[in-house]
Order: sequence, then C-alpha cells, then structure tokens
Amino acid sequence: MKKKIVSILLCSAMLMGMLVGCGDKAAQKSDTSGGDATADGISGKKVAVVRNLANGDHTQQFLAGCVEEGEKFGFTVDTFVTDGDDAKCQETVAQVISQNYDALVVSHGQLSYSYRMLEPAIEKGMKVVTFDTMPMKDGDAEGELLKGVTSTAQDDQALAELSLGYMMQEFEEKGGEYPMNVLKTFMGPGVPPLDRRNVVYEKLEKEGKIKTINTISPSDSANARGDVTTKTEAILPTIGEGEVDAIWGCYDELAKGVLQALKDAKRTDMPMYTIDISNDDIQLMVENPEIWKSAAAVDPKLIGIVDMRLIALKLAGKETPEYFNLSANNIVTTQLKEGTTMDQLGEIIEGWGNAEDPEGALYTDDITDLYVK
Repeated sequence: MKKKIVSILLCSAMLMGMLVGCGDKAAQKSDTSGGDATADGISGKKVAVVRNLANGDHTQQFLAGCVEEGEKFGFTVDTFVTDGDDAKCQETVAQVISQNYDALVVSHGQLSYSYRMLEPAIEKGMKVVTFDTMPMKDGDAEGELLKGVTSTAQDDQALAELSLGYMMQEFEEKGGEYPMNVLKTFMGPGVPPLDRRNVVYEKLEKEGKIKTINTISPSDSANARGDVTTKTEAILPTIGEGEVDAIWGCYDELAKGVLQALKDAKRTDMPMYTIDISNDDIQLMVENPEIWKSAAAVDPKLIGIVDMRLIALKLAGKETPEYFNLSANNIVTTQLKEGTTMDQLGEIIEGWGNAEDPEGALYTDDITDLYVK
C-alpha cells in the first residue's frame, strides 16, 4: 500500500517566486535577516549543526544529510549532539555563537528557550535554520518567529493523520466500533512537533473516535526509550487482553520503549502505529509485524539536506521563507522485508527522500549554481 501526502509548504508560493525570480546573483545583496552576503564566495563558510536528541540512527541520518550537502557547497560542517539535555543544548549553542561560525542549524530546541537562545546568533549576523525548533518570542507558539530564522519541520499534521488514519482503517476492517480504546505515548507539552501531532489526536478524541485508556510519558527525556519501557511494564498487568485496540506512538523512541515491554511480557494483542523511522525501527518492524504495523515519517537525511540548502541560500544573500514543511509518507510493515534499509525506502515508497524534487526539497537552479564545481 502506498500512501503519499502532498507537501504543505507554508509560504511555498512566496518561496518559489523568489527562487525563480532571483536574477543576477551579483545583484543579490541581502536576505530576510538583513545580511549583506553575495551569491559568490559561500565556499569555505563554517556551519555548526546542534542536534538536541539522542545520538541514534535517526540523528545520524539527519547529520549525514547536513554534512554531505554542506560539502557540496564547500562548507566546513561541525556537528554536536546534546542528547535531549536542554541545558547542554543551550550551552552548546552559546559556545558555537561565541566562535567563528558563519551559520547555525539547531534541531529540537524547546519552545520555552529557543528564541532567547538564538537571538544572539542573529544579532551577530549568523545565518540560522532550525528543525523542529520554534524560536517564538516569549515562548508563545502562536507568537512572533525570531526575525531572520527559517523554521523547518516535518508536516506533523500529516504525520499524525497518516498514522492515526491507518490505525482507524485497520480497526474498521476488523469490524471495530468507535470509540476505539488507545494506549497513547506522549512527551510534552512544550515539544513543538509532538504538540502539533497531539492536536490531531485530541480532535479525534473530541469526535468520539478515540478513547485514551492510559498515557505513557517519559520523565527522563535523555533516556526516553528506557523510561517508557519501565513505565509500560508497570501498566501492562492492569490491561487485560482485548481491552486496548491499538497503541499510538507519537515518536519512535517512545514506541521502541513500549515494544520492548510488550516483547518482555509476550503481549501481541495490541497493534502499534507510530511516527518517525530509522534503520533500527525498520528492523524492529520486520521482526515484530504482529505488533508494529506502520510508521508515518519523513526521510531524516532529506531534512538535513533541505536545512543545509536553506543555509546556503541565506549565505548567498537569497530570500528564504520563515517556514518550510517537508512532506510525509506512511510506511506499512508489510511493505518491508529483512534487510530493508532507509536508503532503499525510495524504491518502495513513492517520493521518499527525493532530493531532486524542486518543491519538496528546494532543488532549484539557485541551489545547483551554488555547488562547488
């Protein structure tokens, strides 16, 4: 089964118009952050990438996208992983800003501190792109984005709709009647991508499609997987067979924690539908098809590629949007087989990881003209 959702590109019309109409590169003297870079001479720039998640497979894919694409522009790309430790993340970003970096990519900074954390970088003249990090004034998700920043994200609404939609589809095919009883995993509020996914879930609750039996949330974000395993182990004895129709994993690290507890308890009566994917996830899906049914995701390597392309455009003095969303796909376990890797998903899932898609991946003449020849 192949399911593809068209990318919802906030400001996409603005972006494409700007990219197509850039004209003479030498005439481009400023970007949205007020910089004075020209399209020439971006080779040799230094870029720091700070990833505030555990150093797992998903993180490595993202960083690989940043580094490999950065090398095409002639950048030196240094990567830092802060393991979901918010204090460490802020300290690392502050250190980067104090050094001689020209640009900064930040992944998974918290809403509460990201504006304050990144404001010194903009004031210094650095170019800044974020992923799943919303530097909003006063930590208000509905407020003002820090001027000069491009905030990128997976299409979290689509991810939630795909995973929950497939969950409900399978429930209906089994003859189930709403509301369906769901064991939910969640981390937040205050984690922007998970909060956005949760909006879709809560809407289905209000519509009477879903009844939440229990919510499993980690207390230790640096060890979310292990923490969730422990908490799931404590909950499982209270849940009889047939009492839960499905498990929703809003984030794959949480889902892996739940899966471990289910395997240890030899429970296969609760199918699981999740968001995000990695090589580790694929292997676990193939090994546990009776439990892990699907994963809605965006190619993490493509996210890194797009973020670095936005950095290149900013350094070249090109206009960039405030927001950019990447399109999502749903990957069903039955589409996978032993040995399938992230690199092969493009052969299975239509549109997966297509770095030459001019809309969803910013693959334009302006980008290719900036590559080191």
